[in-house]
Amino acid sequence: MQLLEVKNLNKKYNSKTALNNVSFNLEHGKIYGLLGPNGSGKTTLMKVIAGLHKQSSGQILLNGNPLSYKSKSELSYMPTENFICESFKVKDAIKFYADMYKDFREEYAFNILNEINVDKEFKVSKLSSGLVGKLKVALALSRDVDLYMLDEPLNGVDVLSRDIIMDLITRTYNESKTIVISTHLVSEIEKILDSVMFIKNGNIELSGETEELRISKGMSVEGIYKEVFKNA
Repeated sequence: MQLLEVKNLNKKYNSKTALNNVSFNLEHGKIYGLLGPNGSGKTTLMKVIAGLHKQSSGQILLNGNPLSYKSKSELSYMPTENFICESFKVKDAIKFYADMYKDFREEYAFNILNEINVDKEFKVSKLSSGLVGKLKVALALSRDVDLYMLDEPLNGVDVLSRDIIMDLITRTYNESKTIVISTHLVSEIEKILDSVMFIKNGNIELSGETEELRISKGMSVEGIYKEVFKNA
C-alpha cells in the first residue's frame, strides 16, 4: 500500500488556479523533493495535504484512508513561516509541542537541540534566523509519524545551519518514514533526495527517481530544474 495517494487534485482561490489536476503517489521510506520557484504551488499542495486548506476537487488518501482530523496524528507539517510564539523560550516551544501532540518525543527534541547548540533557555525572539530554522525542523522531526513535510526548510538559513538541517533530515529518515521537502535551493539538497517532483504553475511538470532522471537527462537535478523552469 502506498503511504500517500493524491488523485486529480485541484485547488482554486476565486478565479485563480493554484493546483491543476495534480496526481502522484508517495512510498514508505523515501525522501522526496518538491521542487519549484516561489508561487509554483508547493506551499498550497503541502497545506492541502496537511488539512489546512480544503481542495476544490480530487482525493487524498493517507495510508489508504481519506484525509480527516485523524490524519494529523500521521503526518508532521512544518510551514515556511515562523510559527513559534516569539515570547516563548525554546524549552516552552518544546513543552507546547509535547502538549499538542501525543506522538511528540520530548526527550529526543531536547537531545537534538543540545547537540546542535540551540540553548533551551533562549527566547525565540532573540534567536538568529539560522537558529529559528534549526528549531523549526527539530520540532517537526521530533514527532513520531509516518510522513514529514518540510516547506522550504533552508530558506533564510546560513550555510552551516543548512548542513545541520540536512543532517537532521537524513537521520530521521528510515524505511518506515517518508519525508517531503519543498525547496527552490536545489543544488544544496539534491544529494539527499531519492525522488523529485517539479511543480510548475500548479502542475506536476516532471517527476521520477533522482538517479534515473540524472542518467536519462544527462545532467544534475539542478540542471533539470533550470531546464524545466527556464521560462517560468
